[in-house]
Amino acid sequence: MPAGEFPSEGMELTHILVVSDIEHSRHFYTDILGATLYREYGGTSIVYNFQGAWLLIVTPGGPTEDKPDVEFVAPNNPRKVRHSFTIRVPDCQAVNGQIAARTATAPKMSSAATVSDLRPTAGLECSSGLILVMSVSPKRE
Repeated sequence: MPAGEFPSEGMELTHILVVSDIEHSRHFYTDILGATLYREYGGTSIVYNFQGAWLLIVTPGGPTEDKPDVEFVAPNNPRKVRHSFTIRVPDCQAVNGQIAARTATAPKMSSAATVSDLRPTAGLECSSGLILVMSVSPKRE
């Protein structure tokens, strides 16, 4: 790909998640999800790498000089999803067992046992959404 084109090699996407409790989020992403801590900034943001994806966990913040009409706000209702992502795994039940061993609550499984609902802090309102763990379907040919 020629230099200067967009998109091009070397670019990466970072998902920004606004949370109300950075310590609970740190515990979830490090100890339960197993994300690799990359960097922290002043107790208000944490950068993780998880399976090649970048996650920037930030606390709420008001407008800035370059964005005077923008505010980062944490979710305020655990029943309304503001952000969601999916982790595709070979065996959803096995992963759920491992996650359950790391936390007090097991993820909720669908009746088909191929999708589970993993709430980032077991009911605490400190994450911006919902994480679905899904079994990977074999490729159809």
